[in-house]
Amino acid sequence: MNITSQMVKELRDKTNAGMMDCKKALGDTGGDMEKAIDLLRQKGLAVAQKRAGRATSEGLIETYIHGGGKLGVMVEVGCETDFVAKSDAFIEFAKNVAMHVAASNPVAIRREDVTAELAEREKNIYIQQAIDSGKPANIAEKMVGGKMDRFYAENCLMEQKFVKNPDLSIQDLLNELIAKLGENISVKRFARFQVGA
Repeated sequence: MNITSQMVKELRDKTNAGMMDCKKALGDTGGDMEKAIDLLRQKGLAVAQKRAGRATSEGLIETYIHGGGKLGVMVEVGCETDFVAKSDAFIEFAKNVAMHVAASNPVAIRREDVTAELAEREKNIYIQQAIDSGKPANIAEKMVGGKMDRFYAENCLMEQKFVKNPDLSIQDLLNELIAKLGENISVKRFARFQVGA
């Protein structure tokens, strides 16, 4: 199949991947746009895993104020070099994360960061709901695993669906950025402030 520059541009617009990466992905998938997108996402994940152990001592703190000053977010995003911290793609990612935190109010960055008390409280609620619906205790325990996974997906920043594009999680966005910039990048912490909350 002949890969046209228009196809490469379309894939590039959808994924933010480099031009040559888009051309190669389209060539490898016979011009299938969806398969090329999946291939680029897998590549991004592989690059992200390879870079995961590197220190992220540079970065920036981004803010987002919403609702006439009634809601504000601060996010610290780390990277390896000052050069990447000043790049447009990095700054845009930090702004998107801050805006996402304002909209979705996560309780933690990753599931390991959820406090033991909160996780235990949610688990007990799910067990009680299952028992109240007539399930035996041993079955109720098994049902809790899936409900806890859903709780983490809805409440942990890295697992949440990005508010601007629900096809991607925040982790997917991060993996794409790592693949694009070639450095380890991490969301280190966030704080969300709301008047009256």
